[in-house]
Amino acid sequence: MADQPKPLMPHATATWLVDNTGLSFEQIAEFCGLHILEVQAMADDLAGAKYTGRDPVHAGELTQEEIEKGQQDSTYSLKMQRAPVAVSRTKGPRYTPVSKRQDKPDGIAWLLRNHPEISDAQIGKLIGTTRTTIGAIRDRTHWNIQNIQPKDPVTLGLCSQRELDAVVAKAAKKFASTEEDDGETAAPAIGEGTSDRERLIEELRAERAEEKKAAAEAAQEAEAAAWLENKRASEAEAEG
Repeated sequence: MADQPKPLMPHATATWLVDNTGLSFEQIAEFCGLHILEVQAMADDLAGAKYTGRDPVHAGELTQEEIEKGQQDSTYSLKMQRAPVAVSRTKGPRYTPVSKRQDKPDGIAWLLRNHPEISDAQIGKLIGTTRTTIGAIRDRTHWNIQNIQPKDPVTLGLCSQRELDAVVAKAAKKFASTEEDDGETAAPAIGEGTSDRERLIEELRAERAEEKKAAAEAAQEAEAAAWLENKRASEAEAEG
């Protein structure tokens, strides 16, 4: 089983298996590629990070029959039904599954709290959101601010750990460079000499561009959802 691929989101998958099955900690740890103590901590609610459960059956990585086999025999090793498909980034707006869109505010709040050095533009590109939304969460004027809970965007599946690390490193480098320049002759600030009206126009243009990207993203999501539904229907007919 050493060469078997692991779930796309091992911690979230392990959380779901702990909460919804009678599998042993050893079986869950082996299937998800985690240490048994991590699984134990999840079960005891002692894990440092709280993960939202991810159903591997719904994701097609595990079957209910396979889970039942494991529940009947604690020494049975679960077999991956279908390996997760590696997602490659393409140019254009970040595609976020419909089920994940509601998690964006939580991810934004986490970034604002834990990485204030990251600019709004970087957050928008990383998660796929607009500066208007980021500003509303920062100022606590967002319509759903009472229900927003800061959560790691990697855990939520909004970005990869590698992408987050790259953005943090880039922001930290820029911040360090700014500190080194303190006390020296500062270079003219971007937009210096322009009027407030001109700056406002530029901001409005940027917001319109972001709104267009969001609309394109929504259309892409709808198209992807329709394709997936048709694909599942075709598979169901083929199996029938």
